[in-house]
Amino acid sequence: MKAVSFAQFGVPHEVVSVIDAPEPGAPKAGEVAVEFLCSPINPADLLLLAGNYGHRPALPALGGLEGVGRVTALGAGVGHLQVGDRVLLPGGNWAERMLAPAAGMFPLPADAPSEQLAMLTVNPPTAWGLLHDYVELKPGDWVIQNVGNSGVGTNLVVLARRLGIKTVSVVRREASVAALKELGADMVLVDGPDLGKRAREAVAGGKLALGVDAIGGEATARIGAALDDHGTVVNYGLMSGQNPQLGGWDVVFRGLHLAGFWLVHWFGRHPRGEIARVYGQLAGMLADGSIAVKIAARYPLSHAREALQHAAREGRDGKVVLVKET
Repeated sequence: MKAVSFAQFGVPHEVVSVIDAPEPGAPKAGEVAVEFLCSPINPADLLLLAGNYGHRPALPALGGLEGVGRVTALGAGVGHLQVGDRVLLPGGNWAERMLAPAAGMFPLPADAPSEQLAMLTVNPPTAWGLLHDYVELKPGDWVIQNVGNSGVGTNLVVLARRLGIKTVSVVRREASVAALKELGADMVLVDGPDLGKRAREAVAGGKLALGVDAIGGEATARIGAALDDHGTVVNYGLMSGQNPQLGGWDVVFRGLHLAGFWLVHWFGRHPRGEIARVYGQLAGMLADGSIAVKIAARYPLSHAREALQHAAREGRDGKVVLVKET
């Protein structure tokens, strides 16, 4: 069977290889056998392959941090799943077939597209955590975020709207503005050195205490410049390859705070029951189409190198998804 493996860290599309891997065999007690359906390529996947993620797997390893598969066989003692159920895949899932622990798996909604469900593990709960864990927001408050047309960014717009929170979404290109406004973003601005001034004018005196940054470097400071005094910037990505920065004036005299978000820590901060409740709500929103991320391109596993090149491309409009071989 085909699998996408890497034996060193480096440029993502250069370090991966499509290999012929051994078949996984029959599931043991407490396991399920699963066939791969699809997996999005997230910025975190690129960081993992480059060796810059929050953890480094033992090498060689298989790529893939999230995805969806279909159960093909059950091990002894597995009673909460059935053959044919779609389930969320664990990390290291870029392989045509795999065995996985059944504990923690649950059947996914039958009427939701697999490609959208494949993005349930990372982007929606990240957007949820960014809105709930750092600043106490009330209806009518504002949030500003960069990379507003990303998977996290579009999820954040939808979730904020449900909470009555207004959004300023920052993008790199004018061409991205219309789609975000149609999605429900209250204000969409093209990034630039005067972003803080334009954002303050846009909110017209409204409370703007939370900024969300996925880029790092000077982009973090531009988000901070838009915030009220004593506001908080939360960084969850390093798309620029640079550390997030806030100016000394903003930190010392305006009292801005800089925090970081990693989904692994979010899981650790919240009890299992609350996490299950959040995922239940998010899965329902995926099923009814409230949350949906644009797909830029689909590649079979055997074309993983081309897919990774595409996922790293600037100006990409939508998510690149690895799909089952045909």
